[in-house]
Amino acid sequence: MTEWYKEDLAFIHDVGFSDYALKSAAGILEILHQRHIRSGLVVDLGCGTGLWTQELAKADYQVLGVDISEAAIAIARTRVPNAEFRVESLFKTGIPPCNAVTAISECLNYLFDPDNQRETLNQLFHRIYHALIPGGVLVFDIIELGDVPVEMTKGFKEGKDWIVLVEKEEDHDLAILTRKIITFRKIGEYYRRDDEVHRQRLYKEEDIVTELSQVGFQVQTMRSYGQYTLPQGRVAFVAGKPG
Repeated sequence: MTEWYKEDLAFIHDVGFSDYALKSAAGILEILHQRHIRSGLVVDLGCGTGLWTQELAKADYQVLGVDISEAAIAIARTRVPNAEFRVESLFKTGIPPCNAVTAISECLNYLFDPDNQRETLNQLFHRIYHALIPGGVLVFDIIELGDVPVEMTKGFKEGKDWIVLVEKEEDHDLAILTRKIITFRKIGEYYRRDDEVHRQRLYKEEDIVTELSQVGFQVQTMRSYGQYTLPQGRVAFVAGKPG
């Protein structure tokens, strides 16, 4: 079992933080349709609990979901039983020939994946490019530098039988965002506490555009997926492989 997005945080993220994936879905599907990708295999990197995977399956795509969290994949397999899932690093997993690749909700930023080195991101772009069919597309989003407007911010969110507290701190010099997360989840009569620390490498939009272009992609950036405006500090990329 990995040390990140363990059972309780995976559950809380699924029931309490589904908006990002679900509100993005219509806009991303429209991107695929605009590029005449209405069927075939979509590889969902960092698929989490399978919220976006399920929307792809509903739209009659074949889906391969990849995530490093065993707990998240367990939920995803229950949610989308007709999809294929792997518990693997998205930076090292084999990417089969496919029509599209997605990596939604800043999953390319996470440093708890030991395979997430700066050079492996560029290698991933190359591997995706070669896996995509001509006319295929890569859609993903990242967090940029400046996500935290002040030195440190704290917040919390609660549901029927859970609460999560988050402290965020950005090191601008190192371009690292640290999130300290404490969860309380009711199990039987009592609440169970768990703690996780997530570190994320922050990027600049122009640097990612340059890397994608050098690989051969035709790149477009946006601050929304369709009608859904991304949270502050996020930018989405649509990288097409020429047909």
